[in-house]
Amino acid sequence: MLKTLAMALQFLTRFYVYRGDFDERAYGRAPVFFPLVGLFLGAAWMALYFALSPFFPPAVTAALLVLGMVAFSGGLHLDGFMDTMDGIFSGRSREKMLEIMRDSRVGAFGVLGLTCLLLLKFALLFGIPREVLPRLLLIVPAISRWGMVYAIARFPYVRQQGLGLLQVRYTRGRELVLASLFVLIAAVMGGPVGLVLLFVSLILVHGLGRYLTGRLGGLTGDTYGAINEILEVFLLLAAHPLSSYLPITFR
Repeated sequence: MLKTLAMALQFLTRFYVYRGDFDERAYGRAPVFFPLVGLFLGAAWMALYFALSPFFPPAVTAALLVLGMVAFSGGLHLDGFMDTMDGIFSGRSREKMLEIMRDSRVGAFGVLGLTCLLLLKFALLFGIPREVLPRLLLIVPAISRWGMVYAIARFPYVRQQGLGLLQVRYTRGRELVLASLFVLIAAVMGGPVGLVLLFVSLILVHGLGRYLTGRLGGLTGDTYGAINEILEVFLLLAAHPLSSYLPITFR
């Protein structure tokens, strides 16, 4: 299990802790620990906020928080998000969309999508009240990465090869249940708001999974990354009205 946790950490972050040989089963089961890795990223994100906020105005702090999460994660999911935008909005056939997503070059839809995504993240991080933001920074990455586990376990993988296929093969119902227990612990840290955000993420990830499967015939590694990024933005967006109704859970 430690090897599986190490592979999850190494896959989702720039913190390289495993130097051994590649283990197919450990890598395939790594998603079970995605929520814990997300909680680790959230703790780093929250620590960065506390380090920056005394010295910089809110707008600069928000911009540096966006850059910080890109640095912590290595931009892995942003790459998948751009590839997915290029494919889905190309207006081509299913086979052509998958071919476009495999292309390492970034197209116009990918650039536009990334610009909108980062702009939304900046605006949301800038606009969320300071007494609310730290707890959100902690729990949102855990919930969004649980969304990837749900997508891996519940929807088919469309490609015949790739590292994502290993995760689909080894991450099934039991792994999803364990990952769900981990994310529930994270959500409880946010009180009622955290639990509502977890419920919102379940609805959203299921809807995204159905939509992408309908368009592509299944999911890919790129779509997992896109799901994570979309969930992060929508969870921050949902937290705005929720924190007004239940502010005490974040104080």
